[in-house]
Amino acid sequence: MPGIISRLSYLDQLGVDAIWLSPFYKSPQADAGYDVADYRLVDPMFGNNEDFERLLKEAHARGIKVIVDLVPNHTSDEHAWFQAALKSPPGSPERARYIFRDGKGKDGELPPNNWPSIFGKSAWDRVPGEKQWYLHLFDSKQPDLNWDNPEVRAEFEKVLRFWLDRGVDGFRVDVAQSLIKEKGLPDIDESQYTNEGAMVGPMWNQPPVHEIYRSWRKILDSYPGKRIMVAEAFVNPREQLADYIRPDEMDQAFNFEYLMTKWDASAYRSIIDSSMALPASVGAPTTWVTSNHDIVRAPSRLGLKELGRHAFPGNGIDASMPQPDEVLGLRRARALAMLTLGLPGSAYIYQGEELGLPEHTTMEGKYRQDPMFLRAKGKGLGIGRDGCRVPLPWKVDAPSFGFGPSDKTWLPQPASYARYAVDRQEDAADSTLNLYRKVLELRHDYKLGDGKLQWVDAGKDVLAFDNGDLRVVINMGEQATALPEGSQVLLSSEPLQEAGKLPGNTAVWLKRS
Repeated sequence: MPGIISRLSYLDQLGVDAIWLSPFYKSPQADAGYDVADYRLVDPMFGNNEDFERLLKEAHARGIKVIVDLVPNHTSDEHAWFQAALKSPPGSPERARYIFRDGKGKDGELPPNNWPSIFGKSAWDRVPGEKQWYLHLFDSKQPDLNWDNPEVRAEFEKVLRFWLDRGVDGFRVDVAQSLIKEKGLPDIDESQYTNEGAMVGPMWNQPPVHEIYRSWRKILDSYPGKRIMVAEAFVNPREQLADYIRPDEMDQAFNFEYLMTKWDASAYRSIIDSSMALPASVGAPTTWVTSNHDIVRAPSRLGLKELGRHAFPGNGIDASMPQPDEVLGLRRARALAMLTLGLPGSAYIYQGEELGLPEHTTMEGKYRQDPMFLRAKGKGLGIGRDGCRVPLPWKVDAPSFGFGPSDKTWLPQPASYARYAVDRQEDAADSTLNLYRKVLELRHDYKLGDGKLQWVDAGKDVLAFDNGDLRVVINMGEQATALPEGSQVLLSSEPLQEAGKLPGNTAVWLKRS
């Protein structure tokens, strides 16, 4: 927490309205904090609860809201509840907080059903010396809670109130579609199951989950000011995402389809239209996301010849794979930022995106910590998410590029991060950091988030739209294209070498006359 407090001035200067914190609760860190051992306690590695309250106070003093991550599907296996469950007999109230079932076979040697873990292998682990198994849709150190149990529901309502009482402005709800499982836990049709984002089956998107979020909405609305909930939810069919953002449930849901769109003008126009129409059908704003902690960073994704598998969580890049074109990827990422931040709705910027930071694509397996990588032993789709989670570079000539007091960081930083360091970009007028600062300033001045999109006819490989007094144009092709005559250029993602021409893989913001 003290580290974040020390960077609040940087975030203020960047121009953000809010920060979303990944889980900072007490945790053995088997999955980067998404294995929570105590939902009310800041992990000592990050500080303490008093530090968090100071962070809230100082962020609010700057007009920056704070959203915290809530992980309701599962706890850590080191949570007091699960430890009590292991020490209690089958059928006990302690076990009823989780999903325990007898195994199949003569001695219970087979899992209760054929559900796979998102992180690979079976979603069941056997209790040593017993016939019973426990469910974990993710890592074996993340046992799923039983949300049919009133005690579980009551506990999380208390957790919400605990953090709301301290002044948090809202919650990002992890895998919001996963809490309720179909009665009887039936086997799935394995031929239809995929770990590439679809998340279909009896463990996902069950209608009773909405009862939970309606109850949470009432709690948030009982507090002064606006307190929000944001859903991380992969649902199929996609139209059902609107169910999570009805007026009596959550406020927003992450738009992952936009993040996964290939570099193609028609594809982007299609996904922008559908992304705006779906939430509008229930009176909610859309969201725009181009990178996050589960996906290969945008500059590296966009520098690949084919997007393919790298658009899906956990399908990272290692040294054995074709490497991205770093120059092309950054150029496209800068242009995409101007397209994205020109759209109406809410935009989320992942840490380091404002620096143009690429993925660490050559990290050795011995350093990787993602349970997806560890469970798959680095094979198949299990390269994992470590490459997008590497600590940020702040200073070129400092240990760990200024991230900490020594050269040791929890994941290694590549030498290439030196050219992306904050202090190297601060005074460079054409740096990605200063591009983001200018874009966010103009987005605020022109009230683009509250605006309205109106498409403008453009040439092949080009998208153009008006949002209030501003026109956004992006050329996703390789050849330069003509800009409207008499255009007043406010900002461009790359220098415009030829007057009246927009180069390929470049975006521009124009002031409408």
